[in-house]
Amino acid sequence: MNSKLLVKISNTIGIISIILLIYWVFIFISIQVFGLKVFRENLTETFYFSILGILALMIGALIINIMFNLTRIAQKHNNDILNEKKSSKKIVWSFILSFPLIFGLLFGGDYLTSVKKEKLLIDAAKSIVQDNFEKANKIVNYSFDKKWITETQDILDVLTKTDKNFPEIQVIKRDTIDKTNIFLGFRNYNSYLKDTIPPLKKNYIFKTTQEERVYLNRVFKELKTDIKFSANDGNYDLYYPYEKNGKIVVFYFSDYQRYGKIGK
Repeated sequence: MNSKLLVKISNTIGIISIILLIYWVFIFISIQVFGLKVFRENLTETFYFSILGILALMIGALIINIMFNLTRIAQKHNNDILNEKKSSKKIVWSFILSFPLIFGLLFGGDYLTSVKKEKLLIDAAKSIVQDNFEKANKIVNYSFDKKWITETQDILDVLTKTDKNFPEIQVIKRDTIDKTNIFLGFRNYNSYLKDTIPPLKKNYIFKTTQEERVYLNRVFKELKTDIKFSANDGNYDLYYPYEKNGKIVVFYFSDYQRYGKIGK
C-alpha cells in the first residue's frame, strides 16, 4: 500500500477517534454530574462500551504510525496545500459551539424522560381512582385505627403486586400529635402494626421538605386537588390528591430509574 495513503488513513482514523472520544467523554461527564436520564438501558450500555472501541482505534492508529514511521514520511513527501486560516477558524469555532448544542440536547432528552415518567405516574394514579373506585373511597374515609390501616395496607399491597412496573405508593393524611400538625404516610407493608399493640402516629410520620409541607397544607386545608410532580437525579415523585364528600387523601407515588426513555 502507498505509504502516503497509509499515513493519511491512519492520521484520519486517529483524528476522528480523538474528536469522538472528546465528545463521548463530554457526554458521559454531563450525564453523570447532572444526573441526566436520557437513553434507555441498552443504548446507555452501548454508549459506554463504545468508548473502549474508540480507545482501541486510537491505539491501533498509533501503533501503525510507529511501525512505519509515518510521521517522518508524511513530512518528507506530503506536498498538500495547507488549509486557509479562515477555514481553520470555522472548523475550530464549529467544534467549540457543538458542545453547548450537545449539552442542550442532553437536557432536552432528560426533560422528555421526565415528561414520559410523569405521564406514567399520573396514569397509575388514575387507575387507582377509576378502576378501583370502591377501594379509593375506603381509603379516603380516614380513621387512625387498626382496621383502616390494615385495609389500606391490603389495598395498596394488591395494587403494587398487580403490575411489576408499578411504582412505590403511599397514602398521605394530615393529622395531629399533641396539637402539632403532622403528615402521616401509609404503605403496602407495615412493620409497626402488631396484633396486641395499638398503632402509634409517630411511627407513621411522613418526612417532608418545606416546599412539600406548603403544598400538602394547601391540599388538606383548602381541599385542593392540584397534582404535584418532581424529578431529580432519577428520582420521580408524584402527589395525587383524591377528594370525596369533603374528605381528602393524597396518593404519593415514588419511583427511581437509572436510565432514560429515549432509544430502544
